[in-house]
Amino acid sequence: MSVGGKRFAAVVYNPVKTDGDKLKKIFTEGAVEHGWDEPRFIETTVDDPGVAMAKDAVRDGASVVIAAGGDGTVRCVAEGLRSSGVPLAIVAAGTGNLLARNLDIPLSNVKQAMTIAYTGDDRTIDVGVAEVKSDDRATQEYVFLVMAGMGIDAQMIANTNDDLKKTVGWLAYADAVVRSLAGLKPFRIRYQLAESAPHGAHVSTILVANCGTLPAGIELLPDAKVDDGKLDLAVLQPKGVLGWVQVWRKVRWENGVLRRSSIGRRILKASEGRDSTITYLRSPMVTVKPDDPQELELDGDEVGTTTATRFTVDPLALTVKVPSGRPPRPTA
Repeated sequence: MSVGGKRFAAVVYNPVKTDGDKLKKIFTEGAVEHGWDEPRFIETTVDDPGVAMAKDAVRDGASVVIAAGGDGTVRCVAEGLRSSGVPLAIVAAGTGNLLARNLDIPLSNVKQAMTIAYTGDDRTIDVGVAEVKSDDRATQEYVFLVMAGMGIDAQMIANTNDDLKKTVGWLAYADAVVRSLAGLKPFRIRYQLAESAPHGAHVSTILVANCGTLPAGIELLPDAKVDDGKLDLAVLQPKGVLGWVQVWRKVRWENGVLRRSSIGRRILKASEGRDSTITYLRSPMVTVKPDDPQELELDGDEVGTTTATRFTVDPLALTVKVPSGRPPRPTA
């Protein structure tokens, strides 16, 4: 805390994703407007994408830490703030902006983000934790806020064209999906939920999520909640092109339309169990062991290959600034 006793904000920003001069002007003017001390601005680097910077800001007494950038910057700053009680505020400046979308935080509007950072409500959410074992048997721990993916999801991230992302935004992922499908081969995994026996499956993708809304309102995991102490899993096992059509139908029609009405939910209940292209599961813990090493992504960041990963949830371990007076989004 400053000598004058006022609060100050620490702004951790990705200089590649954000306009640093605009960011500094808006947050400095906002501090004066809302009676805060002058904010401190810290650029992320390749060596430190935000984790240590957030921890330093907490030690220095920051009252809020703002992550300005894409999902990767938000994830790293959140890792530094985990269990600290110091709120995270988000300036969504990336391609997916998935946590911001799931918390109804405005996208690409620095002034609105500034107002939320200084005056918004505090909301506590869960944090996903991934203990990743690699080829050399070393294990490293990461956090994630939205979802982790193994299979086509991770291949899509690896195949996404960065120049295309700058031009068309999240639609670049559609191009990456097409290129990933061309070389896709299902792989075998063993997975085990908390207090359950291990299961084997051939999958194209397994997703472990803390929340489930994607760009364009796609409800990939419609029942996922950021504060229920559980992780939601989607195990995708499509067979051929028709299988991927069924996946798309389920995600866009069943999840996006039918679940929103009582009649639609009755239709879904009546047809429950007939479609095996996507299996939904829920647990506070799951261990996934592929027969062969697989690529893994966390909130859109490549983290390399894994031979086994244990996913757990750290309940309500992160405080996030959200728009003032807005109730949490209801679930189906």
